[in-house]
Amino acid sequence: MSAEPENSERQAEETVRDAISAPDAAGRPRRVTRRFPLFTRDTARPEGGGRAAAGDAPAPARQWPVLAVLATVGAGLLVTAFDQFRYGTMLIGVALLAGGVLRWLLPDVGMLAVRSRFTDIATYGVLGTAIVMLAMMVQPDPWLVIPFLKDTLHFTVDG
Repeated sequence: MSAEPENSERQAEETVRDAISAPDAAGRPRRVTRRFPLFTRDTARPEGGGRAAAGDAPAPARQWPVLAVLATVGAGLLVTAFDQFRYGTMLIGVALLAGGVLRWLLPDVGMLAVRSRFTDIATYGVLGTAIVMLAMMVQPDPWLVIPFLKDTLHFTVDG
């Protein structure tokens, strides 16, 4: 008796015809119609969100892109903790820029993929560039001086 319900459940899973777009265990897309289901059962993996290494590799090897970015951010925080604010924050910005480059170049980056490829690259690029620029503008003795920003600051403070 117990084999019958198990077999019928398996057949019911194989004949599902709703709009589930996430891949199944074998990696095949399960979406067979454009109609959305009444209840969402799972979430589609972002484009490029597959493993960065083979499935039989250990977990850290499969997620090496995000681990590389996080390790570089950790190194930047450590450098910042040792009173080298400019170098540490620049290292954090460079880590985000490297994450954007990895997202652009590699077909599968694991957990580094959050949204669409374009959104991830734009987000990593804008945040990385902003952090590097702000690190170069930090006082005292800024490496980068943008005159209109100084005028804007005086206009808002003195205003």
